Amino acid sequence: MAQGKTVPMSSWQPNRRLTGQPQGAGRPGNPKKRRFWNIATGFDMQFFVLLMAILIIGLATLYSASHVYAFTYEGDSYFYISKQLIFAAIGVVAMLAISMMDYHVFHKLAWIVWGVSLIFLVMAYFMPSPTGIHRWVSLGAFSFQPSEIAKFALVVLFAHLISLNHKRMKTFRAGFFPLFVILVITCGLVVIEPHLSGTLLIAMLGFMMMYIGGVRLGWLLGILAIGAALVVAMVVVMGYEQDRIAVWLHPMESFENQITFEDGISGRDHAWQTVQSLFAIGSGGILGQGPGASRQKHLFLPEPQNDFIFSVFCEEMGLIGAILVLLLFGLLVWRGLKIAMKAPDKFGCMLALGLTLQIGLQVAINVAVVSNLLPNTGISLPFFSYGGTSILMLLGQMGVVLSVSRQSRIEKR
Repeated sequence: MAQGKTVPMSSWQPNRRLTGQPQGAGRPGNPKKRRFWNIATGFDMQFFVLLMAILIIGLATLYSASHVYAFTYEGDSYFYISKQLIFAAIGVVAMLAISMMDYHVFHKLAWIVWGVSLIFLVMAYFMPSPTGIHRWVSLGAFSFQPSEIAKFALVVLFAHLISLNHKRMKTFRAGFFPLFVILVITCGLVVIEPHLSGTLLIAMLGFMMMYIGGVRLGWLLGILAIGAALVVAMVVVMGYEQDRIAVWLHPMESFENQITFEDGISGRDHAWQTVQSLFAIGSGGILGQGPGASRQKHLFLPEPQNDFIFSVFCEEMGLIGAILVLLLFGLLVWRGLKIAMKAPDKFGCMLALGLTLQIGLQVAINVAVVSNLLPNTGISLPFFSYGGTSILMLLGQMGVVLSVSRQSRIEKR
């Protein structure tokens, strides 16, 4: 009988695949230490290429959609695109820099990032506004939307808490309650701006992360039922947003009939943007009118460079172009989810997951709004709509996703 080789117990090492430790971590003579910067290993190139393709198409669409409006109201056809190009260039540089950072720095700063976002949201409420809408914080010549920061802060803090308590997420005390309180505080400060679309996006993002993170589905369904009941009560009993809902359900009737809603604005004015968006989408047909050939952007569609930029794109590029762009967004989200699934730890997984879901949700809501599947809530299309704060934050967040992909490759080596 062959004698087996005796292995001293002192030299036995546990199987790292079973213990969940990264391969190669803690091996004698080959210690793995995280570095704040790591330029040597690459990030997920497929995600990066998809992102750059969407960004380039978005910038081209912004110029096409905005140049008539910009020349008419600003005296410069390049007013919006020139600013957006600067913000995009800064955002790409920031994205590449963040991709070389160790994303675990946000693990340590999660509460601070969220606290700063709340301070900015409170500051926005006290900023002077002739329209009564407080969505901006102005610091001298620089202004930004704190709701964009709040989205990122919520994802970071949720990823932080879920990774710390992932074994107790089914419990009320460690799983549901703290995340729900954080979500209520964040949404409460956004809704009083008022910013209904931002509130909707943050709430949906928070609930999805809670569910994926392990919170019991029954608790989430209970809160959704209570929220739906409150919305119905506000609409039916208090009459809140009934004008907006009437326009959503009957846009053409509101547009054609010379009626005046309770806010003193005619149905034609209320429905104008939605109806012009539908005209633009419908006139695009299958192949579109051609690049730059939109008619609705000639002062028919209000502020075409913002929330309804996708309707201009549909008019110029048609159904085929719209499908291709949505396919690019779908591939970007799919690739981001793959990065999340391959993350080296729970925090990286939830962080990449949340930031990717934000893009997918925002695209879905924007497309639903411009096609009148949802009421006009005013939400931008990522990497397309004009907005310095938005594109800077989005590109920075994509840098975090790339950082997760980079760290995954480091752990495999």
